Amino acid sequence: MTFCVPHFIYISELNLPKPCSTSFPNRKDDLMNFEVTIQPDEGLYPGGKFAFTFQVSPIYPHEAPKVKCMTKVYHPNNDLEGNVCLNILREDWKPVLNIKTVIYGLFHLFLQPNFEDPLNHDAATVLRDNLKLSKSNVIRAMVGGLVGQTSFPRCM
Repeated sequence: MTFCVPHFIYISELNLPKPCSTSFPNRKDDLMNFEVTIQPDEGLYPGGKFAFTFQVSPIYPHEAPKVKCMTKVYHPNNDLEGNVCLNILREDWKPVLNIKTVIYGLFHLFLQPNFEDPLNHDAATVLRDNLKLSKSNVIRAMVGGLVGQTSFPRCM
């Protein structure tokens, strides 16, 4: 049995904190596919601008949305292909959670990256072992530089 969620319930969840915004590239005709931009003003990533795509399943909230980071970012919880490591997008998803919870979770990853559950193991190791070098690598990546052999586009 599938459940349809009325669009008005879905849209009402998107009352977000100031550093987060939404856009609907397909206009508001397609409310199940949208983008979220996170612009942290504190933590390791202040001044950065990070875009995520959300694809919401027709059986939402019984299935977590599919989220991809469209901004190449040096981050322990994002790989270079845009995959995001956030527990509520995987094994900890429950139908009582909502889109707003996911966006707050993503925002929190920029304030406090989790080196204990990484997708980018190199970034996690540097964060765990050398905070000063990690901060330097984050800034270098955000201004469009190289970290190791990886080139990052400017996202500030």
